[in-house]
Amino acid sequence: MEIKQEDNGQKGKFYVDIDGKLEAEMTYTYAGKGKIIIDHTEVSEKLKGQGVGLKLLDAAVAFIRKNSLKVIPLCPFANAVIKKNRKAYEDILA
Repeated sequence: MEIKQEDNGQKGKFYVDIDGKLEAEMTYTYAGKGKIIIDHTEVSEKLKGQGVGLKLLDAAVAFIRKNSLKVIPLCPFANAVIKKNRKAYEDILA
């Protein structure tokens, strides 16, 4: 399963499409210089229970670290995962 990314400099998303159909996505918006807000995660019924949400978050975290950004996890899913494993994400929290 390939995690893809779209980014227009103001907002973006990490997503999975299968046969041209969007099956999962995690969206974000830039919040000033050096910060992004993860605002939404959605996984289709077809992919539920396969850890796709975590894979999307892993891709987002890799992007955040690579670009020296900080994150504000407003999405309930991302926020819950980050809170549960706070030490692993301390370096990227805004």
